[in-house]
Amino acid sequence: MKDAQPRAIYLKDYQQPDYWIETTHLVFDLGDESTRVTSTLKFHLNTSKKHDQLPPLELVGTDMELISVAIDGQVQTKEQYQISKERLILQPVFEQFETVIVNDIKPQENTSLEGLYSSSSMFCTQCEAEGFRKITYYLDRPDVMSVFTTTVIADKERFPVLLSNGNAIERKDLDNGRHLVTWNDPFKKPAYLFALVAGKLEFVEDTFTTMSGREVTLRIFVEPHNITKCDHAMVSLKKSMRWDEEVYGREYDLDIFMIVAVDDFNMGAMENKGLNIFNSSCVLARPDTATDATFQRIEAIVAHEYFHNWSGNRVTCRDWFQLSLKEGFTVFRDAEFSADMNSRTVKRVEDVNLLRSHQFVEDAGPMAHPIRPDSFIEINNFYTLTVYEKGAEVVRMIHNIVGKEGFRKGTDLYFERHDGQAVTCDDFVKAMEDANGVDLTLFRNWYSQAGTPVLDVTDEYDEDAQEYRLTVKQSCPATPGQETKKLFHIPLEMGLLDGEGEPMPLDKSGLTTKVLDIKQPEETFVFTGVDERPLPSLLRGFSAPVHLNYDYSREDLVFLMSYDEDGFNRWDSCQRLAIDIIMELVGKVQKGEELVLDSSLIEAFGKVLADDSLDKAMVAELLHLPSETYLAEQMEVIDIDAIHQARQFVKQSLAAALKDQLVAVYNELNIDKPYKPEADDIAERTLKNTCLGYLVELDEETGVQLAQAQYAGAGNMTDSMAAMSCLASAEHASSRPLAEKALQEFADKWAEDTNVIDMWFSTQAACHHNGLEKVKELMQHKAFDKKNPNKMRSLVGAFCGRNLVNFHDKSGSGYEFLADEVIRIDALNPQLAARLINPLTRWKRYDEERRELMQKVLKRIQQHELSSDIFEVVSKSLA
Repeated sequence: MKDAQPRAIYLKDYQQPDYWIETTHLVFDLGDESTRVTSTLKFHLNTSKKHDQLPPLELVGTDMELISVAIDGQVQTKEQYQISKERLILQPVFEQFETVIVNDIKPQENTSLEGLYSSSSMFCTQCEAEGFRKITYYLDRPDVMSVFTTTVIADKERFPVLLSNGNAIERKDLDNGRHLVTWNDPFKKPAYLFALVAGKLEFVEDTFTTMSGREVTLRIFVEPHNITKCDHAMVSLKKSMRWDEEVYGREYDLDIFMIVAVDDFNMGAMENKGLNIFNSSCVLARPDTATDATFQRIEAIVAHEYFHNWSGNRVTCRDWFQLSLKEGFTVFRDAEFSADMNSRTVKRVEDVNLLRSHQFVEDAGPMAHPIRPDSFIEINNFYTLTVYEKGAEVVRMIHNIVGKEGFRKGTDLYFERHDGQAVTCDDFVKAMEDANGVDLTLFRNWYSQAGTPVLDVTDEYDEDAQEYRLTVKQSCPATPGQETKKLFHIPLEMGLLDGEGEPMPLDKSGLTTKVLDIKQPEETFVFTGVDERPLPSLLRGFSAPVHLNYDYSREDLVFLMSYDEDGFNRWDSCQRLAIDIIMELVGKVQKGEELVLDSSLIEAFGKVLADDSLDKAMVAELLHLPSETYLAEQMEVIDIDAIHQARQFVKQSLAAALKDQLVAVYNELNIDKPYKPEADDIAERTLKNTCLGYLVELDEETGVQLAQAQYAGAGNMTDSMAAMSCLASAEHASSRPLAEKALQEFADKWAEDTNVIDMWFSTQAACHHNGLEKVKELMQHKAFDKKNPNKMRSLVGAFCGRNLVNFHDKSGSGYEFLADEVIRIDALNPQLAARLINPLTRWKRYDEERRELMQKVLKRIQQHELSSDIFEVVSKSLA
């Protein structure tokens, strides 16, 4: 550990800084072995705080060599300042003053991928959350906003492209083959939004005319060999810019908007003002190198980072506890954008599936935290699904409470009030209240409480009075540090169906969908004039991130699947039915009893396949069985072997029972036509490959032959990857040599494309036929790089997070392997290590034998010298 016990930081202790920075002028002289940074900062005293005398100026900085420091032109001697491993303390003599600090850094040796570092042959930065302190000494906190001017100096032949935030204001050739470019960003920003890129890059260019008639230059910079993979990202950017104008009235504000693709990156992308830096996997796409999922992910991430220009940059966070202010809001915005670009119902299903399979797990684990945490040891550990995805659900609930028009009024007021400011989650909620005249006092508990609330719903019907009563009880389980919970304001959207599956009116106005505002521990809602016992459709559209309990029979679920007008609830009913049946089979596996599949699931899936009225993407979603991860959360003590066996049995049984329908649908959709990453075409390919995934489970040649033929004739990466994955995971023995042949051909063909090879790694790592030895073998592959986050996630992350039956092998070898990798990576890249360790944090949920093995490796990790990132995760997991 860096310290015996890293210090926790608390929201309650927040104070404004003693000084503000008006302007920041940075000069970077990029060298072969080190980079010299000269920062000229203009400060003024924060007069809103009381000072008996001028306080010292305490700047943060780490991993650098201080060369000199001057205040108002006076070079400071070593006796005039204090310096430690992470601090530089100066003593000003005036309320307004200027510092000039010169320091050296070594980006070529920076493996943390924070601050300034090298990736391939280029220099780039990542400063969120606290990476700027690895560049120079500064007030590296989000509430300190300054106008930045940046000059970059480098060898012109090796680094012809020099980029930073804002607009370029000077370009000049220097002696010795060097050159400089100066950039100015006229908008105040915190240091975490600073960016710099230098390299031998090419770009594609386009323009966008804003709603006020301004022409903005758009450029996407990539390494030369990737120049043909930028078109989709550019189209996505222009769609995003237009959508943000039309839906939120937000116009872009600089003369140029730039994106740069980088291979070595801890995150997906970063919204630096005017210069977004992207993980290359989130921006590069061509039909032959990227799947449909990649195309859709790129569209969403490009939109997300662009939308941050207002919800994150123009209005930013006061402190890192408010991270969901920008991330939750912007995830909601990008989800709505994707819903408008594609199928709204399918997008909602995808988002809820992610939330329930992974964020609910986070909420129930040792690292559970509110979307606005009360404390943290390492802020990098709080870039979580809770802050992002649950944060977006909280914003969505506000949207549902105030309505579409009310939400737009609220965001207009929010941006008007706080443009150019660093603010809090409370400021966002207050704008919504003031714009709509609503009271969201109780609703604020969503920001301060961890855990997933539970709604227990019961009902009764009085035939004589024609009265239907719905009773809702709310609760929330204890989480670390929060044993008891306050009430939530939970919007529960619902409807009623009659015996024919028709929607029933809920009041005299004839509405068939209504939002019930749950604000009490228990509430009863009465519906009159109900002439037959209805079947309730509850939590429509997943109107709140909660567990909902209602005693649906299997017949009820099949009925809702068939007739519910709410597309999300049709899918959810299908999931509930599958979960109920699979978990019953899990019990039989544990008892050693014969497995027989309930015919209701076969009939339900058969109806789905035969329903031509459904969107094909929705049919595919309905046919997807719940993941092993989500099924595990249904058990008090997780039995991953029984879950895997039961789920595989269900999939194989469905394939056998529905073979003719699956083949017919596959053949209908398996047509040769030009590839388009558009919603209808994506839907067809998704359903086709879902059918193929079932057919290869059969103990016969049919599915294997179809997969082999599809792989051989695939005209796009979506069909190629789907067929290869099906061959690799197929149960039929004849598929093994075919899979090995396809995998080798694929690796040979795409050896030079790093993102495609990452998909190849993931396919094998997640395959339940492959154990730990295969993963170790792949780690010796020439394309694997133990320092690269994408490679580690694609192989180690995929094995530990998706190949559960092998990772949790009773020998404990998977746990020992992950512990070794976490310890190794922590010394190089703590952020990556803290994300990889997550599968070990849920050790208390497993059987005694596995619990002991997982606890043992966590304690072994704890004995090493750890980063604060890993120290926090391990200590909370073992508590």
